[in-house]
Amino acid sequence: MISAVGLVISSPITLLSALLIALESGRPVLFKQARIGYKGKVFQMVKFRSMIQNAEHTGSGVYSDKGDARVTRVGKILRASSIDELPQLVNILKGDMSLIGPRPPLTYHPWPYEQYTKEQLHMFDVRPGITGWAQVNGRKTVEWNKRIELNCWYADHVSFWLDLKILFMTVFKVLANKDNENKGKTV
Repeated sequence: MISAVGLVISSPITLLSALLIALESGRPVLFKQARIGYKGKVFQMVKFRSMIQNAEHTGSGVYSDKGDARVTRVGKILRASSIDELPQLVNILKGDMSLIGPRPPLTYHPWPYEQYTKEQLHMFDVRPGITGWAQVNGRKTVEWNKRIELNCWYADHVSFWLDLKILFMTVFKVLANKDNENKGKTV
């Protein structure tokens, strides 16, 4: 219900964002990427495209930092405000994601699913989220092994009250634009 209401409430922002992306850098306005989800199932996560087309295959590849030329002008605004994440509300409606949970990793980064340890695989015992415990405890500045540790801690302690705490912490992080920039490789 929250994602459906969120889609309706955010529709003016969503439509404006899509229009600005299309005007600046053409179509598609959405970026789909294979991610690892609940119990290791791969799904297509949707975001607003904030970089030039085919950005994963140019420049630094996975990592983007403050000076990354692949990020468009509109993309900088979308990323700074986390508006680029709004289309993931559709992933929630489809059942691929939840509002709160570990961020779903790429299928190849930090490593393939088969290379996670038995302990690390525990983070896939809960549905991935738009925001999570690792995001409010360092976001993009945390090294991957620590992120996974935080995600596993969340999987062990998941509760309504913890999710509510994460939601409020996320609002603060987004408004402050805190820890929203890669500082370098985190693997």
